[in-house]
Amino acid sequence: MRTVFLVLFALAPGPAFPEELIGKVGTRSAYLILHSSERPDGSRQVAGEYVILATLARRFVEGERGPQLGVTVLKEGITPILFGRPPIGELRGTWRDGVYKGTRVGPGGQVREAFEFSEEFPAMDGYSANVRCEATEGRYQSKLNYSVKGGKLARFEWRSVEPGGQACTVSAVEQQAHRGGLRFVAGQCRVTLRDLGELVVVSADECAAHCAAEAHIEPLLVDRRGNCELLRLGAR
Repeated sequence: MRTVFLVLFALAPGPAFPEELIGKVGTRSAYLILHSSERPDGSRQVAGEYVILATLARRFVEGERGPQLGVTVLKEGITPILFGRPPIGELRGTWRDGVYKGTRVGPGGQVREAFEFSEEFPAMDGYSANVRCEATEGRYQSKLNYSVKGGKLARFEWRSVEPGGQACTVSAVEQQAHRGGLRFVAGQCRVTLRDLGELVVVSADECAAHCAAEAHIEPLLVDRRGNCELLRLGAR
């Protein structure tokens, strides 16, 4: 069975890191990425998306999380901008103690399937991989080169170049202890690997110092044969 590595470099500015959860929508494994901001009453405005891992189909969500019981209702659509557009469904449930679970319903309220996501990811102490790939889209170029042996980092280098020539480069990172995955740092830049079953997600936070003005890193998909392709998560 072919294994794919999902490489996500989240370089959005601001102190709030995205919340990542792994789980299922119905019988389909999925990866959920959410950003939230607190309101004066203690509730949180929530927006993000989830990816069905088998097909890489993306669904965008937005809504709110209650302040006490964690009741969370997220409208679902097929585009990053949901305002003014009819939703294709909703995720209705509770999000507390690191678990978001409930029922996915259709536009008319009809029950479609159960869902459950968890903030707990599997340990990766035994993870080993050698990844060396390159992807392009138009004049945008991205290269990734890393080696992990038995959960220990041996090599890491990543570089992307914008059409205008601005570049981002993250390399020579050091490993830190991390629960539920692997974490590497280069100054304030944090790179995190998480096990998604047949996929591994690699995300980076606070890495703007490694990028020229207006440069950014797009997500990559890398398979065991050394091929990779761009994957755009969310609007930029």
